Amino acid sequence: MAARPKLHYPNGRGRMESVRWVLAAAGVEFDEEFLETKEQLQKLQDGNHLLFQQVPMVEIDGMKLVQTRSILHYIAEKHNLFGKDLKERTLIDMYVEGTLDLLELIIMHPFLKPDDQQKEVVNMAQRAIIRYFPVFEKILRGHGQSFLVGNQLSLADVILLQTILALEEKIPNILSSFPFLQEYTVKISNIPTIKRFLEPGSKKKPPPDDIYVRTVYNVFMP
Repeated sequence: MAARPKLHYPNGRGRMESVRWVLAAAGVEFDEEFLETKEQLQKLQDGNHLLFQQVPMVEIDGMKLVQTRSILHYIAEKHNLFGKDLKERTLIDMYVEGTLDLLELIIMHPFLKPDDQQKEVVNMAQRAIIRYFPVFEKILRGHGQSFLVGNQLSLADVILLQTILALEEKIPNILSSFPFLQEYTVKISNIPTIKRFLEPGSKKKPPPDDIYVRTVYNVFMP
């Protein structure tokens, strides 16, 4: 039996959370080794386990994969979440890249100064409502299907749902003007593997708190 993937990252969301999401959506069990000190990170770096001296890093299929998008692509391709042909893969990749741009704002939000955090929530809401959500609302309305591409679950659906739910934690009514996205969010959330990941006790990480922020500073800051 192949070893379960092992994820190396601090015990929180960050850029590893998307990896957790796609593994969970694919029904793949995984282990985690949480980084809590600079020494742990240094050990990985000194052992030539990090190609660019950075995490996230995922041990999978005898490889040590780094760079979030590359990790996501590998898992999605392996587990049939990356379309059936070049056209579908390109659409999925395009949708994922756009969504990750929005998700990056959410990832960095806990590390802003307190006075800037509320301003950034307003900025995230405006970007989502004006730039990103209209795109996906139009896609869903246009083809009348349950998924973004090919009418089957893909990486694009997983990352979009992750981003929507993270935004709803901060702005509960953010989908109020997007009925197709509202229906879509309910449908994707009820896919069995994803539903399990959203239940208490799963490996889905809670919203970042002060402990997570301090841990990240302890591990990564000089």
